[in-house]
Amino acid sequence: MTDQPADSTSTPLEDYALLSDLHTGPLVSRDGSIDWLCFPRFDSPSVFAALLGGPEDGRWKVSAVDGEVVARRYLPRTFVLETVWRTPTGTMVVTDFLPSSDRQADVVRRVTCTKGHVEVEHDLRIRFDYARSMPWTRRVDLRGTAKEGLLSVAGPNALLLAGPLLHPHADQQVEPQEGMEDRHDASPKGHPDDYQGAVSDRLTGIFPLAEGETLDWVLTWHPSHRYPPVPVEHAHALEKTIAWWREWSAEVEVHSRHDDLVLRSLMVLRALTHEATGGIVAAATTSLPEDFGGVRNWDYRFTWLRDAALTIETLIRHDFTEGALHWRDWLLRAVAGDPDDLQIMYGVAGERELPEFELPHLSGYEGSRPVRTGNGAAKQYQADVVGEVMLALAALRDAGIDEDEYSWGLQKNLLRFVERNWDRKDHGIWEMRGEPAFFVHGRAMMWAALNEGIRAVEEHGLDGRVDRWRDLRERLGEEILQHGYNEELGSFTQTYGTTEVDASLLQLTHTGFVTYDDPRMLGTVARIEQDLMDDSGLLRRYRTESGLDGLPGGEYPFLICSFWLVEQYARSGRLEEARTLLDRLTGFATDLGLYSEEYNAGAGRLAGNFPQAFSHLGFIHAVDAVEEASGKQRLSERDRRPSHG
Repeated sequence: MTDQPADSTSTPLEDYALLSDLHTGPLVSRDGSIDWLCFPRFDSPSVFAALLGGPEDGRWKVSAVDGEVVARRYLPRTFVLETVWRTPTGTMVVTDFLPSSDRQADVVRRVTCTKGHVEVEHDLRIRFDYARSMPWTRRVDLRGTAKEGLLSVAGPNALLLAGPLLHPHADQQVEPQEGMEDRHDASPKGHPDDYQGAVSDRLTGIFPLAEGETLDWVLTWHPSHRYPPVPVEHAHALEKTIAWWREWSAEVEVHSRHDDLVLRSLMVLRALTHEATGGIVAAATTSLPEDFGGVRNWDYRFTWLRDAALTIETLIRHDFTEGALHWRDWLLRAVAGDPDDLQIMYGVAGERELPEFELPHLSGYEGSRPVRTGNGAAKQYQADVVGEVMLALAALRDAGIDEDEYSWGLQKNLLRFVERNWDRKDHGIWEMRGEPAFFVHGRAMMWAALNEGIRAVEEHGLDGRVDRWRDLRERLGEEILQHGYNEELGSFTQTYGTTEVDASLLQLTHTGFVTYDDPRMLGTVARIEQDLMDDSGLLRRYRTESGLDGLPGGEYPFLICSFWLVEQYARSGRLEEARTLLDRLTGFATDLGLYSEEYNAGAGRLAGNFPQAFSHLGFIHAVDAVEEASGKQRLSERDRRPSHG
């Protein structure tokens, strides 16, 4: 692993802000450049991909001439971003947001001069299909107005830019192309700087603003075979978006000294959720590396059953059962298609085919190649998934949400899936690309699935093969202790019959298999601290040197693993250590409260896909554990229940 490449040119992840309209999640850098945007969905091909290459791969930068950024923030309890620029002659504020619930795919950028006078500079480089398609751009009449806009088209995609007109960059050679029909009621304008239509490499513009003046731009995606939509009205869209986010955030309860960060983490989970389907993507990005310059670069813009299940539990803990039902409905629809062929992940609408491809023309973040789209792990068998789903749906039952015939019937099918895959090795929670094995975490989650089925019958009066499930649960419990616990080491192990440990073992308590203070669990924690804690005091997922994952190189510590350790410390009597570690991890969040997948302590930088739902889930659970251990929150029902053995 490297701390940071000597020729590092990529913008640090700490400098990015997430925007969201619950359909997609662009990233805006501190200096005003939208370097990542996929339209119309999280998993659609990008229109800006500078994040995974350079400016030539697509971006939209709005900045102040001769200016510097002096502050930025989200408006309270929203994903509306304000960036303050200062120049020698004045100041300006850029307000960036994606309108909520307007049924269009828009980015709105509003610039207001708040003092003196400034010049606003644009650098717009549209690159459809992961920077593989250069658009044809021309001026058009904006429907419903007397104004003009720019329409950029390539293949099935089109982007309409409304606002003061940009023009081809001065260094760009632009030649009109013949034969381009006017299919959108657009007529060329006789302006000396205008063009009838051209393959546009770069559009720019500089616009003076005096104190109190405001300019607005809206970029809207639509299928190229349809007429361009009517651009949104900026002020109304801003007011509506602020109100939407504040109304949602008012539904969730936070109760800790980390209130602002916990609320922001809950909002990130919502921001990464597709509004129409309820599918939550693991992250807004693809191929941000787990090791700068390495090959461990994966596409996380899909919905993992594990992430969706943990999100359900998290929202319930924060008294937002209505929101949790949104995710439950997605789970039921995704799994219902064929419970016998359960996948670990799906597209945001439940798509099953997520083929993995490489994009060799993109140089990658910090030179990390290959850049990938799709995820081959979708076809893996991971034994833990059913357990996590069953735990989440059990949490809904415990919170007073009644099962219907459909949802409980599906859970019984999932338990049959567990039985049919009883002797099947898996790839583990970390999606190893090596040979399958019996991962202890996965086997314990199978135990948890059976345990929740039994509880559903015994405590909630549902029907089921409870005698069969009890027998299987006992057999599996004995098997785990025989093959997954090493008496000599005094520790559970990563896989059966080995001496390696894995940070996922910290989740054995979540299954109910052991308690936090069980001597076997305490021994496992000691072994994890010895083998997986790096010099910075952060936890790695496992020892990549063992070769089990089948991949070259290493990786930085995963933040969720250290959050799990905080939870374990807090619930096993090591409260001060839990607080100390939590305070340190809290410092790794960006100034906007965002976490990535990993942290490179040597370089002091976030790494991996960003923002990462798993990390935010881990943070929320860690804070809850510390607060409960401090007597400031109620203890969850699962934490009160007795364990196996």
